[in-house]
Amino acid sequence: MRERRTINRVEFLANSVIVDKETLKKYYGQVKNISPLGIAITVDKHIPNLVGRELIVVVETMIMYSEAVREDKELGNKKSIAFKAKKFTPDVLQYLFEQIGTSEE
Repeated sequence: MRERRTINRVEFLANSVIVDKETLKKYYGQVKNISPLGIAITVDKHIPNLVGRELIVVVETMIMYSEAVREDKELGNKKSIAFKAKKFTPDVLQYLFEQIGTSEE
């Protein structure tokens, strides 16, 4: 039996922050499209190649642990990066809780 459903990406325009899990460097971009399994973000072409790296992507109300799988050149000084979603690991969740959680005094 062949699966007839597909999971397509839909246009979703929003600002985003990409955090490199190893270096904790932050890169800013504009989301192009999104699906439950991945996301594509347009960034400045001077951002280093992120393909193969584990990253945390933050977009409005969503946080995605992901791996960059492809980069495509765009017009001007932009490029698109495609990310595939990964399951959160305990160390990534710990990092998020430490960075997001603040003690109110």
